[in-house]
Formats: sequence, structure tokens, C-alpha cells
Amino acid sequence: MHRQRMRLIGAFVLALSMPAMAAQPAPHTLRPIGATPPSQARFDRFIVTYRDGSSARTDARAATQVAGAALGRMAFTSATGARAAAPSVTHLRRLAIGSRVLKLSRPLDEREAATFLATLAADPSVRSVVPDRMKHAVKDLRADAPFVPDDTYYLKDQWHMRAPDGTAETDAGVPNDGGSNVAGAWTLADGDGMTVAVIDTGITAHPDLDTSLADAGYDFISDAFVSGRDADGRAAGGWDTGDWTTEAPWSDSCPNEPSSWHGTHVAGTVAELTNNALGMAGVAYKAKVLPIRVLGHCGGYDSDIADGIVWAAGGHVDGVPDNTHPAQVINMSLGGEGQCTPDDPMAQAIAAANARGTVVVVAAGNSGDDAAYYSPASCPGAVTVASVGITSRLAFYSNYGKPVALAGPGGGIYANDGTSGSPVTAGFVYQAINGGETVVGEPTYGGYAGTSQATPHVAGTVALMQSARLASGQALMKPAAVLAALKQTAHKPKVPFPQATPAGAGILDASAAVQLAVLGDSYTPELTNGSLLTSVVSYAGTSLYYRIDVPAGARSLVMRTFGGSGDVTLQVRVGDRPADGTYDYQSAHTGNAESVVLARPAAGTYFLRVLGVKDAQNLSVQASFVAP
Repeated sequence: MHRQRMRLIGAFVLALSMPAMAAQPAPHTLRPIGATPPSQARFDRFIVTYRDGSSARTDARAATQVAGAALGRMAFTSATGARAAAPSVTHLRRLAIGSRVLKLSRPLDEREAATFLATLAADPSVRSVVPDRMKHAVKDLRADAPFVPDDTYYLKDQWHMRAPDGTAETDAGVPNDGGSNVAGAWTLADGDGMTVAVIDTGITAHPDLDTSLADAGYDFISDAFVSGRDADGRAAGGWDTGDWTTEAPWSDSCPNEPSSWHGTHVAGTVAELTNNALGMAGVAYKAKVLPIRVLGHCGGYDSDIADGIVWAAGGHVDGVPDNTHPAQVINMSLGGEGQCTPDDPMAQAIAAANARGTVVVVAAGNSGDDAAYYSPASCPGAVTVASVGITSRLAFYSNYGKPVALAGPGGGIYANDGTSGSPVTAGFVYQAINGGETVVGEPTYGGYAGTSQATPHVAGTVALMQSARLASGQALMKPAAVLAALKQTAHKPKVPFPQATPAGAGILDASAAVQLAVLGDSYTPELTNGSLLTSVVSYAGTSLYYRIDVPAGARSLVMRTFGGSGDVTLQVRVGDRPADGTYDYQSAHTGNAESVVLARPAAGTYFLRVLGVKDAQNLSVQASFVAP
């Protein structure tokens, strides 16, 4: 399909020659990109973690000997059924987490791979072994739109940055119930002083992006077929040279697609330049983006991504110069099949980043499936993000389930965020992109819909939170505290998430998250009469505060906590926040089922304190009354 894109310079001249209010974009066109990457059925690379004290952990030759011995214990047959020789083993490199990447002389099919994994895992020197799977940018649906680069398009198209207050948004006048309220956070923070690593396809030059750290980034793709370079090996710089698969050799192995410029679009959501009379706005628009290329032609290997995570956070990776701009936040809008356990190399890399204080935000995936079966979405320590559209409905393509922390605006494809029909582009997420079909072309703007777009809204908000902490002289929040704050402040979707497809605590509220980051215990969000606040996390020895305004003549005021695990105490005070020994009412039982009931409450503001006795997860908080 021909993609209608406007060259940036031509569009800018057009904007100068027309009244601002008359400038309109050309009609949008859609290009579908497969929702689910092809399953990987053959493997020739494996990530092996050896036990401490074993020679294989410290000696590459011993590592290959152990793997070779495991292959030697297997029976291989040729296509004719005759006995065949076992593949040989080559040691590629040692990962930053201490594991080793081994490559076989030929791929193993699923049956052979399963046997090899079991045989090698049985060796006493081996702690764990997993295939080195290919990961892909989380595939999105794309709307190519040649925008006139003027700030008016923030007001016209970027519904996802604004408050979900039901205001009619975009050309189609669709009520906005799915926005992230980033605009409300900009009065408090702008991302200054933060670095966000975008681990993706790299970045392209664009006048609406700050690419000052592009040369400081790194290309971690080690395989020449994937990188497109003449030889294996990594390279300095985080530039995107294209990931097209429309010609040989890639067209023989992968679905035929032009270059996606996926990392550029994601970087635009994180930190596109704002208030510069050009194009779109970004969430943390004064943050620096550190581009790290791990996805190229046909995708990218887990081993390269794992090293990219550690390096982004400031850890050492053999053979690569140390990162001089460690990131406080990592965005990974990528993924693929696989359940991620704590021993998985990806999980180990995320744990290493968390230990350095880096928050890792990842996409849930676009397969309409349980995120528990996808990696890195299911990795411990990751902040996993689902997607909603402008109506607040969970997007039909979005993964869901227990690993998901919250949802962000990723865009819808059909009217009213439905599951079918004629595509409409009013609810897409528009940001900077490149116009090249294969290699880098002219900078422009375009729209995508997917969890790839929801994720950088959250990553950018984390940068806003930490930036606000920095500006107020406070220490940066630990990753666990950031996750708790995001979940505590998430707003409830107007269209509730179905019980069969839960998507975490709700939809990102950037303004509330930044307020909580700055105010800490002083943050006191208002409860709406009768609404249920779910997925609340409470920690032992800490307090969560809420308030509700009760009018004169109200009856049957019920304030309660319930559900989940752990133990909390509920304290209530009229007119001011409760404190130790200072409250009007208290409910203190073992567990989370606490309530304060007032048949005829006096008019006023009632403050609730949820005091953690033991760590509590998935707690619900509610205040309700019968209105006069």
C-alpha cells in the first residue's frame, strides 16, 4: 500500500503560508503490521548459566565441552533416517549477567532443542539453559499521516496526553476517557535531569527530537544478518539504519515489511520536543533519550537485549565501552513468546538494572493473550503495560493478566475501540517517525496503535516522577516504590476491564503519579462516592491517605478496606489527616477487612489512613454514602 507521508520541510513551508487555524493534515492511511510475530521453531543459539565454582563458569573452553558432551549423548538422524553427527558448538561470548551464549553449527528443531535443553540441564555444572530466542518490536497497527508540523496538532490529535474527562477530542469529536493526564503533570515536572534508555530499533535524526545522546548509545546487535552490517559484532551509536525485510536475504526468512522506525516513534512519545512550534509533544520532553539498538532485520536475540539492559543501567558488558549516561528509566516496547522466571537471563538483566535503581518498563504485547506467556512482559521486576483506546476500553489486541501493572493509552483501531469494522485513525498515537521505506529517508510524523505506544507513556511518566523528586531535593524513588505509586494513582477506566482480561490497577494518571512522587505521605487523593479503588499496594509501617467530601444530609457513610493479602488498619478523622494516636475512628483486625460505618455522618471532609501492619497486595479501598 502506498503510504502518504509529507516531507518535513515542505510541510513546514505550507504551515507558514497558511493561517494556523486553517492548517489541516492530509487524509490518514493505514498499513497493518502483523499483530503476532511468527513463532520460532528452530534454535541454534542457547544461553547457559553455569554454577558458581564450576570450571565452565570461568572457562569458555570448558563451557563448550560441557555442551558438546550433552550433544554427544543425543541421537541425531538425517533426512533419510540414517544416524547423523551431532552439531558442533561455538562459544560466542559471556553476558554481563555471567551466562554464556553458545551457538551450534546447525539449528535444532523443537524436539531436538527440548532434548538438548533437558540433557544439558542435567549436567551438575549447569544452573539453567534457555534458547536464545528472537524478540521483536511489539507489532502495532500504523497510521501514516503527513502532519503540518505545528503545535496545533498537540491540541488536535494528542488526546493521549490529556485528562480523561470526556472532552470531545480529535477531528471526529470522540470523548476522551482514555488519556493519561500528562498535561496535568507538566506544571510539576518536565523530565529535566533524567535519561530514558529506549531499547528498540535505534533512533533517526528528526528536528522534533533531541538526539544528542544518539552517538553515546550503542548497537548491541551482534549477528550480521540481524544488524545488516557486513560482519558480526556490535557497533558504537544508537542510530536506526532500518529493519526492512522486503528483499533478500531477509525476505526469505521473515514477513515482508518496510522499515518500521519503531524506536523513533517510541522515543517521540517519551520525550518529543515540546513548546517548539513544531509537530507533537512528548511526555518527559526535557529528558534525554539514550537509544540502544537491539532490534534489526527480523528482530533481535534475547542475549543482545539482556546485555543492552545491563549496559543501559550502567553495568559493565565485556567488549563494550562503559555507558557514560546511565539511564534512570528503561523503555522496552518489544517482546516475544516465553515465560520469564527469575532464573531467565532477561529477568536477571532486569534485576541487575533494578539493583542499580533503574526502573524497567515493558510492553505487555499485542497478541490478545495472557502476558504470562510472553517475555519480557512476564519478567519479575518489570513494570508491564497494557493498552487502552480513547474510550478507556482495553484494546482488543492488548495482552493482559497477572503480570500487567497498569494500562496506558496505546490507541484503538476501530470505531469506539471495537474489535472489527473499518479502521479509523482518530484514536491513534501520533509522534515523530521517518519516511524511508528501507533506509533512512525524510523525517515526518505518523500514527501507531499498540502496547508499544502505551509503554513509553509510562516510562516518560516515571522520568517526570523522578525529575520532580530531583527538583525538590529528594532522593530518587526505588523501582518498587515507583511501581507502587503508579498502581496507587492509576484511574479507573470508564469501560471496566473484563474480569477475564484484567489489566492491572487501571489507566496511567501521570499528574497524580507525579504528585505522589513529590508529596509522598502528604499526597491525599480524593475518593469518588461509591467507586472502588483496586489493586492497592500497602507496605508494613507506611501509610496511604485518601479523602472524601460528604455533604450535609448524607446517610450511611461506609469507609472500608478489603481483599488481597497482608494486614492493614483503617483510621478515619474528620477535617484533617489521621496520625499516630490522633484519629476519630479506627478499625483494626487481623487481615484487610476493615470498616468504619456512620449512619448519619456530619458534613465535612473525611480523611482515611490505611496503615500497613504487614505488606498487603491487591487491596481494595472504598468510601460510599447515600446522597441527600
